[in-house]
Amino acid sequence: MTLKERYKGVIDYFTEARPEAKSELCYGNAFELLVAVILSAQCTDKRVNMVTPALFEAYPDAKAMAGADEEAIFKLIHSVSYPNSKAHYLSATARKLVADFGGEVPESVEELQTLPGVGRKTANVVAAVMYNQAVMPVDTHVFRVANRIGLTRNSKSPRHTEEVLERHIPKELIPIAHHWLILHGRYVCTARAPKCDTCGISKYCEYYLKSL
Repeated sequence: MTLKERYKGVIDYFTEARPEAKSELCYGNAFELLVAVILSAQCTDKRVNMVTPALFEAYPDAKAMAGADEEAIFKLIHSVSYPNSKAHYLSATARKLVADFGGEVPESVEELQTLPGVGRKTANVVAAVMYNQAVMPVDTHVFRVANRIGLTRNSKSPRHTEEVLERHIPKELIPIAHHWLILHGRYVCTARAPKCDTCGISKYCEYYLKSL
């Protein structure tokens, strides 16, 4: 099987099986998405979704959050992982949004990465999910699944995986392909004991085919 055939098989399957795949984070606008993604680092979406309703009620936009002290933010997010650091990032990011971007969340990956606590993956998530840009956020699920299936080969870094996936996936599908790979990694192609017997793309999967 050629790499081109593998990509086509995987893309065709997900296009039919998951035509409306989307983020499992709950958000209503770009600011809420940005906050939720910052909170989701090394934390489950389920936990983040438990925390954000009260947080967004207290601080519905960047201006409101910029006026809050970190301790107040911390009390609302204390149950997520690394709450001290994330309270600091949210406070600092809100202030920078107000000071440099008129309180609005920028669209470019480069500008997003100037915000405290926003690395390339977080910036790509916001750009892809909110602004439908053809960028591929690579988290642990995407990194693992792409390597395991054979969409990438011995990738050494998330950035390398990002570049390879963006090169081989049609531009208009990259934003949704991000969700395909995350959800597949979260529920089927799990880190331990992947569910190969019920996997819809096993016939295209390098890992599975080698195990036969």
